[in-house]
Amino acid sequence: MKRFGLIGKSLAHSFSPTFFQNYFAQNRINAKYELFELETIEEVKTILSDKSIAGINVTVPYKIEIIPFLDEIDSVAKTIGAVNVVAFKEGKTIGFNTDAYGFQQSIKPFLTFKHERALILGTGGASKAIEYVFKQIGIDVIFISQNPNGKPKHFSYSDINDHMLNACKVIVNCTPVGTYPNNDVCVEFPFQFLSSDHLVIDLIYNPAKTKFLSEAEKKGATILNGESMLKEQALKSWEIWEG
Repeated sequence: MKRFGLIGKSLAHSFSPTFFQNYFAQNRINAKYELFELETIEEVKTILSDKSIAGINVTVPYKIEIIPFLDEIDSVAKTIGAVNVVAFKEGKTIGFNTDAYGFQQSIKPFLTFKHERALILGTGGASKAIEYVFKQIGIDVIFISQNPNGKPKHFSYSDINDHMLNACKVIVNCTPVGTYPNNDVCVEFPFQFLSSDHLVIDLIYNPAKTKFLSEAEKKGATILNGESMLKEQALKSWEIWEG
């Protein structure tokens, strides 16, 4: 039986085991999918050296931190600067990024000519994949973070105003704020400046509708959670592992 799994710090909310076990059962694949909770990224060495493991997914907060521990990373993951899939091939560990693919597939039906600029909340590994997709399709990006540190196109949450949201009709929450079990928590955001022209995306998929999405929906915005992205990137992961 082939072993696959997910590494991260807190994985109780993860949808991946259910998704993959169902996929394995439906396709009569003799494999299992496990969770590997790591307190520090150094613990990944044990997993990467385990010959019984055929592939792993990587989630917060290790999508960037895992890179130095890998033998190689592919060109897309290198450009993005984050890895969410590791394949074990010919004795080597190779990093890939399927978040970008998953996100692009999930937003295709929702983009319109009004979506020229995007506001990305958070600057972790997931945000790098989202930035990559937007750049590929010609959408300008502005980052919001707790510590912008004077970087170009990086602002703090208190800087978000009506002018910024009038210019940025796509907003993507790439932070884990609002993930189960903290369903009632939300990032600091001026929802009063949202309208029906806005597309608001939260990469969180548990709960299906975060407080962030609920508040955006009240203002008429089109909302999208991270479930379709998860499914698309997961299928791409399997393609890489078995490819």
